[in-house]
Amino acid sequence: MTGLSDHAEGTPEPCPAAFNMAAYSVRDPARRDETGDALIVVDGDAPDTARLTLSFVQVDDAVRRAASALRAAGIARGDRVLIRLGDGPDFPIAFFGAIAAGAVAMPLSSQLSAAELAAIAADAQPRLALLAEDAPAFDIAGARRVDPASLATAEPGDYADTAKDDPAFLVYTSGSTGRPKGVLHAQRSAWGRRPMRAGWHGFGPGDRVMHAGAFNWTYTLGVGLSDPWSAGATAILNAGSRAPDAWPRLAARWQPTVFAAAPGVYRQILKYGDDLRGGFVSLRHALTAGEKLSADIHDGWTTATGKPLLESLGMSEISTYISSSPTRQTGPAHAGWPQPGRRIAILADDRATAVPRGTEGLLAVHASDPGLMLGYWRQGCAPDPGLTGDWFVTGDRAAMEADGRIAYRGRDDDLMNAQGYRVAPEEVEAALRTCPGVGEVAVAEYSPRPGLTLIAAWVVPSTPLTADALDRHARATLAPYKAPRAYFTLAALPRSANGKLRRRALAQTAAIMLE
Repeated sequence: MTGLSDHAEGTPEPCPAAFNMAAYSVRDPARRDETGDALIVVDGDAPDTARLTLSFVQVDDAVRRAASALRAAGIARGDRVLIRLGDGPDFPIAFFGAIAAGAVAMPLSSQLSAAELAAIAADAQPRLALLAEDAPAFDIAGARRVDPASLATAEPGDYADTAKDDPAFLVYTSGSTGRPKGVLHAQRSAWGRRPMRAGWHGFGPGDRVMHAGAFNWTYTLGVGLSDPWSAGATAILNAGSRAPDAWPRLAARWQPTVFAAAPGVYRQILKYGDDLRGGFVSLRHALTAGEKLSADIHDGWTTATGKPLLESLGMSEISTYISSSPTRQTGPAHAGWPQPGRRIAILADDRATAVPRGTEGLLAVHASDPGLMLGYWRQGCAPDPGLTGDWFVTGDRAAMEADGRIAYRGRDDDLMNAQGYRVAPEEVEAALRTCPGVGEVAVAEYSPRPGLTLIAAWVVPSTPLTADALDRHARATLAPYKAPRAYFTLAALPRSANGKLRRRALAQTAAIMLE
């Protein structure tokens, strides 16, 4: 062990040169004749009866039918397939079907507004769109709209003979420019998740995994689908109510061995759920990622359920890479250790050298990691975050302890975190500026009390304006998770001598106003 913050946990197992993510996640467990259920679709409104149960062989058949249907609809290698199907059973079949066909799956949130959907479609230029009936009308940039039900009518085809570096899926996340940008992942990204088995979630045959997140999120796509399936475990999908009190009822009935959610979901379950110890009695442990876990949520969960809560640190560009595990746990003051097979460093601000252990710097992952994205759509691996030499600099600040544990110290930029999603303040500001009566506006994170962080907006009105009017406008133009939860009125925004917005001073003005 060196005195510098450059730490490798073992040697990563190389990904095969010929590799298809859907085949790895769906076909291979079916060929192993896994005996358990692959997918159980349940309903938080009626938790006692399953809507649908599929074996691994049945999921494999459905995915191969979807791949054939997409090819028959004109989809070719590398074409983008826009998928906005909510969180029901149609989504995983469409997602893996597109990848099985050699296309690029494009999962999008069911919360996005028509304007947001149109902007993403214009950027990605999908060839085909699979949309739920309740999807808002939007310009899909010339893409052909196909009925999701048609994916089940074709004869089963085969999985495309893709290479490990061929594109597999494209997810959109808010960038530092305020405009959502596409994160393009390779087929190898599923293989790059293998270190999580020993380093975080510990999935294996016989496990039953229930994830509380939405399918457009890489956290859910991995931990909720590809990770359990590739390990021969069952994915439990809630296609109904996601109210906080639904999760313990579903867990009591369907007996998951692992439950996964963002910290905010755990907070809501602790506040509104009943009989958590009895509801989650079947758990071996629970998982959390998407934003920093606070001590009060960690302690509240472990006290209420008696089950460990294992944190992981990651991002859309590489998924998770630092975590606690069933065999090696740490408290919420640390995010955990580099997962086996990962190489992690804490770099100085010049991004050229690793800092001494115990010193804060920029958290970076080695560029050889198979889980690392191919790049940003049409941008490559641009900086902030991005590649610097042999390192992908994540944009997080952290310190590495002598034993390799990572203490998370926050973002190096102003990106906010809402319900596990990264949100750029510029994107929210652009939407609020179109509200009548808004003169100037600035958006930042605000903490009304320890352990709780919200998106807030500070507005300089040009005409009389109420918080209700601002909130209605925000929810009409933005996905709900991007809308501010608090509004403050100022005579002027805090700025530096050269006119630059002092975003980090906004929270101080809120504290003064609330005294």
